[in-house]
Amino acid sequence: MPPAPRAAGRQKDPQIDAAVRAATLDLLAEVGYAELTIGQVAKNADVYRPAIYRRWPSKQHLVTDAVADLIGTEPTSDTGDLRADLLAGIGTLVTAFESTVLGSVLPALIADLARDPELRESFLDRVFQARRHSTETVLRRAAARGEIREPDGAELAFVLDALAAPSYYRALFRHAPLDRDLVTRSVDLVLLGLRTRAA
Repeated sequence: MPPAPRAAGRQKDPQIDAAVRAATLDLLAEVGYAELTIGQVAKNADVYRPAIYRRWPSKQHLVTDAVADLIGTEPTSDTGDLRADLLAGIGTLVTAFESTVLGSVLPALIADLARDPELRESFLDRVFQARRHSTETVLRRAAARGEIREPDGAELAFVLDALAAPSYYRALFRHAPLDRDLVTRSVDLVLLGLRTRAA
């Protein structure tokens, strides 16, 4: 049962945050990004609009936060098997694009990011950089084990781009399938250049 409406002066409540995010994702699936409004979210979450605006200054910020929760910001586990960890991590991205509202929301959200530098920074911090950081940590630990060579700063940035870029590209343009084969090819191609060469 959704939480009862709260007065504007009350403290933040995690239950409200969860209800608002859930209502946002439901409405994105129902009406799409362009037609979603804060008023609709407030009604469906059974909260007052000021409670939403205290947490998120705009619809775009709310959607960014809901998307971050949807796809996870630390997807790359560290089991000691680098290839399996990268396959699982990039796989979560492809699954989100194909099985949730993220795939339909992404093009419009990216367009808004281009028009709003503050929103862009929020997206980069909340979604983009957080996921990259978890993958970077796994790569550095694999290098310390001798599983791959240690990439320098510029190469590491390229490696992180190369792992995720094919999935984002296909999610935006839909010119080819977003599937397990894409994940496998992306990971294996990157690892080919990073594997430690035999003496």
